[in-house]
Amino acid sequence: ERCMSVMQSGTQMIKLKRGSKGLVRLFYLDEHRTRLRWRPSRKSEKAKILIDSIYKVTEGRQSEIFHRQAEGNFDPSCCFTIYHGNHMESLDLITSNPEEARTWITGLKYLMAGISDEDSLAKRQRTHDQWVKQTFEEADKNGDGLLNIEEIHQLMHKLNVNLPRRKVRQMFQEADTDENQGTLTFEEFCVFYKMMSLRRDLYLLLLSYSDKKDHLTVEELAQFLKVEQKMNNVTTDYCLDIIKKFEVSEENKVKNVLGIEGFTNFMRSPACDVFNPLHHEVYQDMDQPLCNYYIASSHNTYLTGDQLLSQSKVDMYARVLQEGCRCVEVDCWDGPDGEPVVHHGYTLTSKVLFRDVVETINKHAFVKNEFPVILSIENHCSIQQQRKIAQYLKGIFRDKLDLSSVDTGECKQLPSPQSLKGKILVKGKKLPYHLGDDAEEGEVSDEDSADEIEDECKFKLHYNNGTTEHQVESFIRKKLESLLKESQIRDKEDPDSFTVRALLKATHEGLNAHLKQSPDVKESGKKSHGRSLMTNFGKHKKTTKSRSKSYSTDDEEDTQQNTVKEGGQLYRLGRRRKTMKLCRELSDLVVYTNSVAAQDIVDDGTTGNVLSFSETRAHQVVQQKSEQFMIYNQKQLTRIYPSAYRIDSSNFNPLPYWNAGCQLVALNYQSEGRMMQLNRAKFKTNGNCGYVLKPQQMCKGTFNPFSGDPLPANPKKQLILKVISGQQLPKPPDSMFGDRGEIIDPFVEVEIIGLPVDCCKDQTRVVDDNGFNPVWEETLTFTVHMPEIALVRFLVWDHDPIGRDFVGQRTVTFSSLVPGYRHVYLEGLTEASIFVHITINEIYGKWSPLILNPSYTILHFLGATKNRQLQGLKGLFNKNPRHSSAENNSHYVRKRSIGDRILRRTASAPAKGRKKSKMGFQEMVEIKDSVSEATRDQDGVLRRTTRSLQARPVSMPVDRNLLGALSLPVSETAKDVEGKENSLVQI
Repeated sequence: ERCMSVMQSGTQMIKLKRGSKGLVRLFYLDEHRTRLRWRPSRKSEKAKILIDSIYKVTEGRQSEIFHRQAEGNFDPSCCFTIYHGNHMESLDLITSNPEEARTWITGLKYLMAGISDEDSLAKRQRTHDQWVKQTFEEADKNGDGLLNIEEIHQLMHKLNVNLPRRKVRQMFQEADTDENQGTLTFEEFCVFYKMMSLRRDLYLLLLSYSDKKDHLTVEELAQFLKVEQKMNNVTTDYCLDIIKKFEVSEENKVKNVLGIEGFTNFMRSPACDVFNPLHHEVYQDMDQPLCNYYIASSHNTYLTGDQLLSQSKVDMYARVLQEGCRCVEVDCWDGPDGEPVVHHGYTLTSKVLFRDVVETINKHAFVKNEFPVILSIENHCSIQQQRKIAQYLKGIFRDKLDLSSVDTGECKQLPSPQSLKGKILVKGKKLPYHLGDDAEEGEVSDEDSADEIEDECKFKLHYNNGTTEHQVESFIRKKLESLLKESQIRDKEDPDSFTVRALLKATHEGLNAHLKQSPDVKESGKKSHGRSLMTNFGKHKKTTKSRSKSYSTDDEEDTQQNTVKEGGQLYRLGRRRKTMKLCRELSDLVVYTNSVAAQDIVDDGTTGNVLSFSETRAHQVVQQKSEQFMIYNQKQLTRIYPSAYRIDSSNFNPLPYWNAGCQLVALNYQSEGRMMQLNRAKFKTNGNCGYVLKPQQMCKGTFNPFSGDPLPANPKKQLILKVISGQQLPKPPDSMFGDRGEIIDPFVEVEIIGLPVDCCKDQTRVVDDNGFNPVWEETLTFTVHMPEIALVRFLVWDHDPIGRDFVGQRTVTFSSLVPGYRHVYLEGLTEASIFVHITINEIYGKWSPLILNPSYTILHFLGATKNRQLQGLKGLFNKNPRHSSAENNSHYVRKRSIGDRILRRTASAPAKGRKKSKMGFQEMVEIKDSVSEATRDQDGVLRRTTRSLQARPVSMPVDRNLLGALSLPVSETAKDVEGKENSLVQI
């Protein structure tokens, strides 16, 4: 408590910054003990760190910024560092004496420990109380601890409440009970806030189960839990416990009844969350072979940002391991003084010592759970430093590497997560068996994840003309930032946002021009991409040409003949397999996770091979040989990693690879966004232990994931989702006018993400001018063929005249949904939620797709082929559409102009004041495009379109029949369709 008192009073400290001498600031803990603040600051509102976001506090000069300072500059006992946020930002502070430093370190660690010990109910209550207190303080403009009526009106606008001023004044007067009339104290404001947020929907629900009384008896509460919430074994004691925990009125507690306030508290508690509370613990069978599980995997784990210039930090390993990740990547390179380092090759990312990485992994691998951790080693080191790597692994991990006692069950089968508890598996290259045990080293094939990048795009810097490394880095940083800004002019929810080859190339071209490098400095060798995919999957011959470079993607025979003329010189693209030397000590540490290339696979019955693919190569296999790929994944592990051209560390869509049974789908954990949200939702279930059991149909037998009815013999699940209301929905995070902006007009979109046949989305109408308690009362129905792998994504949007703005989302696995009345709390927002009712039914027998899934339109019966239906999904991976010929591909997906984007955004939001027509993004904007554009958005997700015969693209056979001999230009046809909108035939 003494520490808390000192911290709340404030302490003057020096804040160290990169490239500056340090700033003197007053640091203090706010009165709720929830955030650390400082002043003065130009960003007054942003000058804060949430205690919840602090990852760790270290004493002394341990951070990178401290290491850059001269040794004698500061007394280490006065220095400490606070690491916080997703990217492990560091706040480096220096106090005037050691006593102050100790006070702050002790106090912060105490606060962090208190938060980690909380149960979910206590945390929910704490965050709610803090939110109310903070809301009051921010509304109190003059800081006198009182709110007048004008401050209340401003607060109502900020909270997105649109009530008549007369009604607000009436509630204000009812809450203003002390002698100081005309203002509300904090206690009075709490009463006012409760009146304002009285839930009509919950009150009606309570009345329906209480025989129109204003409270529920124990028996009535039990009836509600059994009938509506579908709970089993509801006892009298359990109901009494709910009343004791949630009821506010002492009088009601004595009578053992639950009033409206207590009922509201219960319904908003974790007990009535949409996510099954039992799935917060490990509940799946953990005794099956490793290949039967999806395994949470990270790519370039050490990076805090982009792949070109960002910082490498060992703390990123601690962060992702504690988040539940079980496969981390370590890129090893030769470092100075014989010490191997970890960084991203051919780039300007900073370096960290391999030894520090191993020590961090050792310390944090099994803090949250004991299931095995896979260390994916990318080895680029010399034999001498490889031996050093092996020494560190053995010396630091010790018996965690000893797999001799592991039970593998049946012969030729991978061990289970249960049998590998507490173990670390090294994934890397293994010396070939024909070398014999006495060979100290040998040649192995070298697959580098950066191999997709052409040699001339790799950073192999030669400084001349007096250019310094700092100047080069400064130039590249500016160039990269401008290019990334260009690439980010896109919707927040656009999953196909991915920095293409041109971005990286432009950076290098600009750099070369800037350095005026002489010709002999440039790389003269071209790299062949002539790699076959898995030989046992068969070859798919396909030659693509880019404007900047010609090469064969997959046809090795062609590659040998190809020559390219560039810069006046001829280069021959020969079929070369890169090899590297590997030492015996490192090879021996690899047991069940031997990295192999597609062309090295021999079906000799051996287990323990891990096949690594970049997303672009894996995409081809998934599209061409999905069933064989699924069979392969029943015995072995496959790792998919992002394309080397994603230099902004964006992520690909993991769904197609999960659908094919790939276990290790590695994402950039440092990049927040849709793909990481899907990944987080996938692994949140099963206790967030990093291992999720694949469906049984994927572990034995096979099916075509792209089929219209992939599992005809299995029952389907029908999800009936009633979207009832919303609570405390904030203004969009990127709102142009912030809190002063207009009150939002929210609508809810629900998306099913799983097998292609299950992917669809639907949305409610718009509610005007109400983000505080909008009511929709709409029912959306979905049918899911394979619920075990489906995700349900709830999104809230703010309708806008020129499109829609993203407010928030929550994604949950279908299998973790619980039936009944549930609150869906939006991720990362304190109070915002939507209130829904969930019913899940089973459907048996063979059903017509139109009846089974309303997202199927009449198009599926009128000539749309399977390929066309799936084109939206395939388009997801077209990294650079120019590589494939638009003329030869009727489903060529073109990049949209800004004008098109605005049109599409406008079309995507339902119109106000009427039930929205469930039409897709591109429905009328690109009416001339193929059926895949009409029925699927760019996610490859089916959108429920208006059931209109004439709203279909003219390219469809049925349209040709309908329009007969009319040979109108497309634009005129579109106008004609628009003109006849009132007389369209509805289905």
